[in-house]
Amino acid sequence: MKRTEISKIYENPIAGDITVCGWVKSLRKSKGILFIMLSDGSTLKNIQIIAEEIVLPNFSILAAQNTGAALEVSGVLKLTPEAKQPFEISARKINVLGESSADYPLQKKAHSAEFLRTIPHLRPRSNTYSAVFRVRSEAAFALHEFFHQNGFVYAHTPIITDSDCEGAGEMFSVTAGDDFFGAKKASLTVSGQLEGEYMATAFGKIYTFGPTFRAEKSFTPRHAAEFWMIEPEIAFADLDDDLKLAEDMLKFVTDKILSRCSDEIDFFENFYEKGLREKLQKITDSDFARCTYTEAIKILKESGAEFEYTPDWGADLQTEHERYLTEKVFRKPVFVCDYPKEIKAFYMRLNDDGKTVAAADLLVPGVGELIGGSQREERLDILTARIKETGMDIENYSRYLDTRRFGTVPHAGFGLGFERLIMYVTGITNIRDVIPFPRTAGTIF
Repeated sequence: MKRTEISKIYENPIAGDITVCGWVKSLRKSKGILFIMLSDGSTLKNIQIIAEEIVLPNFSILAAQNTGAALEVSGVLKLTPEAKQPFEISARKINVLGESSADYPLQKKAHSAEFLRTIPHLRPRSNTYSAVFRVRSEAAFALHEFFHQNGFVYAHTPIITDSDCEGAGEMFSVTAGDDFFGAKKASLTVSGQLEGEYMATAFGKIYTFGPTFRAEKSFTPRHAAEFWMIEPEIAFADLDDDLKLAEDMLKFVTDKILSRCSDEIDFFENFYEKGLREKLQKITDSDFARCTYTEAIKILKESGAEFEYTPDWGADLQTEHERYLTEKVFRKPVFVCDYPKEIKAFYMRLNDDGKTVAAADLLVPGVGELIGGSQREERLDILTARIKETGMDIENYSRYLDTRRFGTVPHAGFGLGFERLIMYVTGITNIRDVIPFPRTAGTIF
C-alpha cells in the first residue's frame, strides 16, 4: 500500500497529491464537512483531513465512523501557514480499512494511567504511550549506536541459566519435566553479567542488552518482574574506567533523545515534569559528581533532614537517601562509591581496607539509582573466599572461576536498568508505564 507517513510530511511539507493511512483520533461534523484528525504512529503529531459531502460518495459511511477507525485517505496536501495546523489534506477519496465500534475505550477524554494499564494492547494509541514507546525505541537505538561507535561487541547472553549472578535467590524456575536440563536447576536470568565477563575475556569489551527477570514480590513503582538491562563489561579496566564509560554513555543517549525526540520531550514537559528539558540538558553539559559511601552517610546524618529510614553505615541507601543526595546536595547525577562488602555482590573487588568493595551506584534526580557497577574481583583466592563467605555452592561457579585461572585481568562493568532510564528521560514515575506489556507481581495482562 503506497502511502506517505505523517512524520515525513512534517519534515518536508510539499503541496500536491498525497495518500496517508492512519487511525481516527477525532471526528467532527459541520454542515456537509467532516474534520478528521488522523494519526499513523510515525509521529506524536496528527494531520487534519477535510472531507466534503459534495466530493465523497461514501460521506454518510464516513460520518458514522468512530474514534479508532482505520482510514486510507487520498487527496491534496494544502499548506496553511497562517493557521494553527501548518497544512491539511483535502480528501478526494477515503477508504475505511477497519471500523471501530462505539465502545472503543480511547475516546477524546483523558484517561488515568491506572485505567490504561488495564488495556495494554490499546494504550500505545494514546498520546502518552505513543510518546513513551517512541522515546524507548530511540533510546535503545542510541545505546546500540554508542557501543558500536566505541568498538564494543554485542553479546547475546542466555535467558535460561543455571547460575544466580546476584546470589539473592529471587529467580523464576524454568521446567519442562524433571530431566530436561539433566541435574541442573534452570531459571530465568537476573543478569547477563557472568556470561558477559566470559565474553569480555575474549573480546576486551562487550555489552549485553536483553530481558532479565526477578521473582521478587515487590509492588513499588520502580520494580517489575520482567525488565531490560544494558550490561557492558570492559577488560583491562578499573572502577574509574567503568564510571567514565557510564557517564559517557548516559550523556550520549540523553543528547540523542533531546535531538531526536524533541516533540515528545515537549509533551512530557507540559504534562509530566516541568523543567524536564533543562534537566536532561544538564546531563549532557555537566560533569557527574562523586563521593564515597562513607561520605554519603556522613552527609545524610549531618543534614538535619527527617528520613523514614535512619542512614547508618553498613545499611544500604534507601531511595529517599539517594534522592536527597542527588536532588538536595549535589543537584546533579552523582556516583556513590566504595560500599560495605556485606551489602554488595560477591563478585565486586575487595578494597585494601578489607571492609569495602570497588562498587559504585549512579544516582540521578527524580529516580535515585539508575546504574550499578563495580570493578570485578579478578584475584582467584579472594573471589573463592568471597563465594564461600556468602554461603553459595562454589561448584556452581567453576566456569566463572576459570576466567581467573586462565589469564585473569582487571576488569569492570555495570548494569543500567533500561526502564529506569526511560522513566528518567520522560518524567514518568511508574515503571509499568514505560514497558509496553508490564509483568508485575499479581499481574501478567
